[in-house]
Amino acid sequence: MAKTKTDEISVEEKLKALFELQQVDSKIDKIRTVRGELPLEVRDLEDLVAGLETRITNLSEELKTLEESITEKKNVIKDAQALIKKYETQQGKVRNNREYDAITKEIEFQNLEIQLAEKRIKEYKANIISKKEVIDASEEDFKDRQKDLKIKKKELEEIVAETEKEEASLMKKSKASESIIEERLLNAYHRLRSNVINGLGVVTVERDACGGCFNKIPPQRHLDIKMHKKVIVCEHCGRILVDADILTGKAEKV
Repeated sequence: MAKTKTDEISVEEKLKALFELQQVDSKIDKIRTVRGELPLEVRDLEDLVAGLETRITNLSEELKTLEESITEKKNVIKDAQALIKKYETQQGKVRNNREYDAITKEIEFQNLEIQLAEKRIKEYKANIISKKEVIDASEEDFKDRQKDLKIKKKELEEIVAETEKEEASLMKKSKASESIIEERLLNAYHRLRSNVINGLGVVTVERDACGGCFNKIPPQRHLDIKMHKKVIVCEHCGRILVDADILTGKAEKV
């Protein structure tokens, strides 16, 4: 079987490429995290602004309806007063008590209509005052949220413009590191990254412990890691372990 490009590369070089890949991928993760939070903030603010706008529109429509209702009730009062005047004129021309009583009842009914209409007008006016207060508060909130949205949108545009170029450069470095790592090892690395919250599939040994799960590493295993002769994973979390000197090319001599 013919040797592939990755077969010709030493384990130390593969470990170095893996660690470099991890560092580059972590930077890409950070960029995407920062950029990923901002669009959510912008979207939330857009939803909030749209909700406030709808609320103001609905309240304004309700206000208009209340004002129309007041006009309607004023017309009811005006009509009732006209009828009362008419009935009072008729009372002076009645021929018997029955007709007089009938007209009197009509006058009483119209007076009740006027009282009811005046009561409704009072309720509508109180409701209008209450809704105007809510509208004023909502409009103030709407203006503030619009300002916040404008700031966040500008911030997002600047970050996108700033980070897209950096991300493209990092992606190029990531692909370069991936090209010298054998497929089996690369797949294991990506699987490890996808299974942990912080995306760390390759970690350094820190104070004789795994830099991922912080469990202690036996001395002999620690020595094997420093020699850069084989790929070693943490017995507890499965992450690929490298020593802090991997990028300097300093391997422990035996």
